Amino acid sequence: MTETAPRARTSAEHGYLLDEQIGFLLRKAYQRNSTIFSELVPGKLTPTQFSVMHRLAEDGPMSQNRLGRTVAMDGATTKGVVDRLIARGFLSTAADPDDRRRHLVSLTAAGVALIDEATEAAARVSAETLAPLRDREKDTLLRLLTKIA
Repeated sequence: MTETAPRARTSAEHGYLLDEQIGFLLRKAYQRNSTIFSELVPGKLTPTQFSVMHRLAEDGPMSQNRLGRTVAMDGATTKGVVDRLIARGFLSTAADPDDRRRHLVSLTAAGVALIDEATEAAARVSAETLAPLRDREKDTLLRLLTKIA
């Protein structure tokens, strides 16, 4: 005698429509944005690497711990990103002159050159990602995402 696997309930039975769920839609939108990002941003930077480099360009050298907090990453992720960017010659670390127990992360000359070019491309990424929306819809989407982030 063979057992038949139980049948899962359908959307019609439980009311959960995957294509209407916030997480599913955010993931699809992020996938689209990531594809555009990889096509336009130079240096084979990931969005996470770009965020780290952009924050350093804007705010200057800072501890790895502070850097991670300012780009919403946990310590382990921040360390991995920083290590990879150091290996590629875009970041460096040096002892903090005010606290020798701490090291400051900063952009190298190659990092400055790349982030300047990448930032211009990233602006195009945002514009292309939002292109299907009218101006008012763009403003609303960004305001709402900021509110739930």
